[in-house]
Order: sequence, then structure tokens, then C-alpha cells
Amino acid sequence: MNINIQKTFAKTFSTIFFTLAGFVVIASFAGAISEYNHGESLTQVIIKIINSNIIAIAVFELAMVINKEYGSDNEHDVIVLLRRTLPRFIGTVCVAMALEGLIMVIKYSQLDMAGNLYYPVAIVASAGFLLISLGVFLKYAPREH
Repeated sequence: MNINIQKTFAKTFSTIFFTLAGFVVIASFAGAISEYNHGESLTQVIIKIINSNIIAIAVFELAMVINKEYGSDNEHDVIVLLRRTLPRFIGTVCVAMALEGLIMVIKYSQLDMAGNLYYPVAIVASAGFLLISLGVFLKYAPREH
């Protein structure tokens, strides 16, 4: 009974997150077309599409993790479960953060706002710290036998 409830919730939440990821992709392109038609530059429109789709990738990856790990019949230790799922999700989040930081650097340099470069540097540094933390966790977490 408990496994069926867990699988039902996992399927429900993964479906919700898959749907939300699809809506984010559709909304990013619809919004980009609208902004381009209202005079926004093509470069800015492309940057906004990339930003939105990075979020969609992270939500999609979360849905994949929920579906794979919680929607199956496999019973595992929590640490083993985290060891398998965290690297993919944290990797996706780190890529999203690094891309966001780089896009902000490009945006601020185009708009001559060099004084605001502290924000993208902090984002990229946070992504690096997150990767280092993941490496430490993977080094010291027990392995699956």
C-alpha cells in the first residue's frame, strides 16, 4: 500500500513538472516572438529564450529524478538514493547558474553597466562552490554495494 501511494505521488509530481517544463519552453518562444515584434533586439530576445529554457531544463531534470527514483519499486538507502540522483540534478543546476552568470556578463557589458558585474561573478562563484560541495559529498558518501 505504501509503495503504491509513493508511486502515485511520484507519477503525479513528475507529470506536473514535465508539464511545467513544456509550458516554460512554449512561453519562452511565445514571449520572444511578442517582444521581437515590439522592437526588442534579436540578441536580447535570444538571451531571454536561453534563460527561460535553462529553467525548463532544470525542471525537466527534476521531473526525471522524481520519476526514476520515487516511481520505481526499488527500495534504497537515502544516502544511496542521493548519491545517484544529486550529481545529475546539481550538474544541471550548476550549468544553469554558470550560463546565467555568463549571460549577465554579456548583457552588462553590452549595456555599459560594468559596476554590476559583482552579481554574475557571485553567481558563477556559487556554481563553483556547489560543484565543490557535490564533489566532497560524493567522496565521503557511502557507495552502493
